Amino acid sequence: MKSYIVGVGTTKFEKPESRDWQYWDMAKEAGTRALADAGISYGLVEQVPVGYCFQASTAGQRAAYELGLTGVPVYNVNNNCATGSTALMMARQFVEGGISDCVLALGFEKMTRGALGAGSDGGARGGAGNVGGTTSPVARHYGVMAAAHGFEMSPPTAQIFGNAAREHMERYGTTEAQLAAVGAKNHRHSANNPDAQFQDVYSVDEILAAKTIHRPLTKLQCSPTSDGSAAAVVVSERFVVRHGLHEKAVEIAAQAMTTDTEESFASGSCVDVVGKPMSRAAGRQVFAASGLGIEDVDVIELHDCFSINELLTYEALGMCADGESGKLVESGATTYGGRWVVNPSGGLISKGHPLGATGLAQAAELVRQLRGEEGPRQVAGARVGLAHNIGLGGAAVVTLLRKS
Repeated sequence: MKSYIVGVGTTKFEKPESRDWQYWDMAKEAGTRALADAGISYGLVEQVPVGYCFQASTAGQRAAYELGLTGVPVYNVNNNCATGSTALMMARQFVEGGISDCVLALGFEKMTRGALGAGSDGGARGGAGNVGGTTSPVARHYGVMAAAHGFEMSPPTAQIFGNAAREHMERYGTTEAQLAAVGAKNHRHSANNPDAQFQDVYSVDEILAAKTIHRPLTKLQCSPTSDGSAAAVVVSERFVVRHGLHEKAVEIAAQAMTTDTEESFASGSCVDVVGKPMSRAAGRQVFAASGLGIEDVDVIELHDCFSINELLTYEALGMCADGESGKLVESGATTYGGRWVVNPSGGLISKGHPLGATGLAQAAELVRQLRGEEGPRQVAGARVGLAHNIGLGGAAVVTLLRKS
């Protein structure tokens, strides 16, 4: 059975504490917009998977209740930075499994300032505190890093990705300017996104001159912490027909989630432990399931929590050979006028990164791109989109969207 996204909604992504709102306020805003986009009422929704990382248990219900008190099942989802796409995957499975005809996937995060702790994999410009408990669930991942590189005083998430960047530079000759080119591209893209946390444009030299978070990563190559929400209405083909939603409908052509295998840890490399093997496996699965290849994709929203992760993902998805990603971004192949447009929203680096919302915000951007609705940041003729969302600990979700 096929599944379709027929409505999407997002809030503006904001710097934490810059706006007087609660997580249920932002969830209501995104959810209401998604339902309005689909042209349906909340009363038609049969299930609600809700993603978040830093709120308390049953916060999903508190958020969904703002949309209506209909008694439908609400599922609280936490999969680190892959949380939003995990909620989307649950919605798709409910529909494709024939359990439900209409599911609302909702994600949000209300974060606090300060660097993320070792229990998460988000940004380094500011962030939420450590996860509860005595041992981080990603202690094994950080153990690999510490064995190879030691442990410095910089923010842990920036440190593990920064060390992956150092390895890539040593192994392939990737340059700091190539890493900075990722940040420059995504900041430039976000200038056309009024919902992005930042709309400032920077040159490569300005990116390089920014404050170093963990060498070689500077502040403008790191995703910020953010408040915000996103939502998507996922429905069956018969729901599309019954409600006349053909023009709105974007097919979920394929989707896959992978988790860590021995490959993540065996090499002792930060490149592997931050998720490149997971991303490669998920990408291969969706291409095999859909019959499409990376050459068929027009627009991509991928998990650039740090600039190095965008480069690693190029390689994992088969956009270039291992070690060639620095040259790829430098060539202009991943921006307007190139082979693909990657992160037209500004990506996590500039759009922002409220953990539970990120994966759904990626899907929202792609749905609007494939409908031709994105105005000054529209990718001309886009028919196939790919979303890539990853979380340490670990999970990688790759989603292929297609507009017929």
